This record gives sequence, C-alpha cells and structure tokens, in this order.
Amino acid sequence: MPSVEIPTRRKRAEKPFLSYLVASARGVGQVDLQPGAWTGAVILLALWTAGWEIGVFATLGTLVSTMTALALGSDRSGVRQGLQGYCGCLTGIALVTYLGHHVATYVLAVVGAVVCTILMAALSTVLAPTGLTALTAPFCLVSGVMVLGAPDFGRIWHGAPAAVSSTTGGGTGLSWDDLWHGFFCNVAQVFLVDKWQVGLIMLVGLALAGARVVLFAGAGSIVGMFAAWALGAPTRLIANGIYGYNAVLVAVAVGAVLLAPTPWNAAYALFGAAASTGLTASLTSLFKPFGGHTFTWPFILTAWVLMAAVPRLPRFRPSG
Repeated sequence: MPSVEIPTRRKRAEKPFLSYLVASARGVGQVDLQPGAWTGAVILLALWTAGWEIGVFATLGTLVSTMTALALGSDRSGVRQGLQGYCGCLTGIALVTYLGHHVATYVLAVVGAVVCTILMAALSTVLAPTGLTALTAPFCLVSGVMVLGAPDFGRIWHGAPAAVSSTTGGGTGLSWDDLWHGFFCNVAQVFLVDKWQVGLIMLVGLALAGARVVLFAGAGSIVGMFAAWALGAPTRLIANGIYGYNAVLVAVAVGAVLLAPTPWNAAYALFGAAASTGLTASLTSLFKPFGGHTFTWPFILTAWVLMAAVPRLPRFRPSG
C-alpha cells in the first residue's frame, strides 16, 4: 500500500545521511584517537560551548573532510570510523583561531578540509611500510602552510593572528588554581582552546570511550604539567595548557590505543608524555622566528619515535 511504502522508502533514503553524520561525529572524537560517536558528539558540544565560531568551523571541517572522502571513494570502513574527518575538524578550528571569522576563512576551511583528506591518503601510503599512521600530521601541514602564507593575501588577511606563545619569561611557581586550571586546559588545548570548562566536558566525552582512555588522558595532563614545572616553564603557559596538550595526546595514543594494557607500556606512554613537553618548547622556539605554529607536532614526532622503536623492544607490546 502506498501509505506504507512511502515512509519505508523515506527511512531507507535517510540512512546514508544519518551514517554520514555519525561518521562526522566520530571524526571529532578521532582527534583523541577515539572512534565512539557519543565521544565525538560530547567533544563537539564542548567546542560549541567554547564559542559559536569554534563550533561552526569544527563542524564544517569534519563534515567537509568526511564528504570528500566519500566522494573520492575512500575506504568506507575508515570513513565510518571517523578516520577522514578529524584533521579537517582541527584545520577549521586553527583557521578561525588564527585568521578570524570572515567569508574568506570559510572558503579556506573548506579547501583545507579537502586537502587534509587527500594528504591523509598520501601520508598513509608513504607510512604504510613503517607500520606508523599519519596521526594529526595532515592538519599540521595544511594549517601551518595556510596560516603562514595568509599575510601575503589581502582578501584573506585581516590582521595579526594569535601570538605565538613564548617559551620563556614569567614566574615558575604553581598554585592550586594553576594546577586544576592547567589540568583541564591541557585537554582543551588539543583543540586549540584554552578554556578549562571545555576541557572538563571533553573529559566526560573521553570517559564514555572507557576508563582506560580517560585515565591516560588525566595522567598525561598531570605528567605534562609537572614536567613543564620541573623544567622551569612559565606558570601562565602551564595553566593555559600550552605545555600539556601534547602530553595528553601521547598518553592516550600510546597508553590507551596503540599499545596493550601492561605496566611496561603504561610507563612507556607516560615517559613519552613527559618527553613531548620538552619537545613542545623546542619546536615552539624553532617555529617562532618565522611566525610558524607548533600545533600537535610534538605529539606526532614523539608518538612516531615511540612506536617505531616498539618492534625492537620486546618489553613493549602493540595492542591487538
């Protein structure tokens, strides 16, 4: 009967769109290497609470990257797991953060998300023989090039971007307020946001991915803070999460995703979290003279080195 068939057809037609939205939500969670749709949705909610501009560009980036992957015939299982959306999400946030909210930024966000998808495929091919994954490298490359070149284009550049964080200067003591503020900001700064409330909501999302994930995120944040304090980093930057977000990513990636749950692997992950803190300062100093941005390069380089060493170090066992 027509009255029965029409709703049925409508429901079938809606399924691909719903799958697309779920894959896009998972793309947000994959920034933290978590494929859960609910985790991605809560993290996206956190980004909207950071400001509607951040929310719009994060959503736009993951939607465009996911759609590009589908249009180009990328591996459907990877798309469904959100593996094509996360770099577009980060690129959208980086562009609105450093270039401001303008029509040109929307255009760049779309272009950047498309390029991220292509670059993800290229890096995955290059890295396949090594057993390593691209992580957030496409985001760092695309956003770094766009932000660095923006001042040369009058229709794109609308003033100075956010200042590159200094690695020197300021007090080095930590108060209780600095500690709890930095703990949550470390999680939020993974998405270039320095609001502790955002980090708190994101931790709720990570808790939905499992106790092991949220524990390593918290442990990475603590290790990052105290490694920075031990090295004498400025209090203001520790409290704002500048020195800890890479440590969060390393701890989650190595400790909760890429390696099996053993004491040796846990210690290895937290060692990497501390190492990424020192590397954050080094890379920030390296990029600062020409106006470049550190983004998540310390996480990428640290995770690549740690995981490349695993086959030669029998104490450490990959997951699965």
